[in-house]
Amino acid sequence: MRHLFAYGTLMCDDIMAEISESHLSHVLATLRGYRRICVKGEHYPALVPDEERCVEGVLYLNVPGSAWARLDRFEGEMYSREIVQVERNDGPNVPADTYVARAEFMDYLVEVEWDFADFLRKYKESFRRSYKGYRLLK
Repeated sequence: MRHLFAYGTLMCDDIMAEISESHLSHVLATLRGYRRICVKGEHYPALVPDEERCVEGVLYLNVPGSAWARLDRFEGEMYSREIVQVERNDGPNVPADTYVARAEFMDYLVEVEWDFADFLRKYKESFRRSYKGYRLLK
């Protein structure tokens, strides 16, 4: 089984459980060499390479094979699933899959850091009602 480093909306346990159809163990983790920025007109972020930055997120452990196709559909064509090295806050570095913005979608991004706390406070419920990734799962 593989791990997933989540840095945006999938950091929410309930959203991750709904999308993956699994209740997964997780730990806090850090990904170095990337940054998390806003997508124009949306309430979710994109991950882009940046050697001088790091991103705090959630590492979901032992994601079952059945969940990956659903996660890929949910994330959509804007993202490429890539393997990265993640620093667990409670232990050693581990390889994990994560979703990185594809180069052809860079024009959709804004050079503003995405704020998870702001998402939880203001946008989580509207995201759940309107994000196109949910429709792709049906």
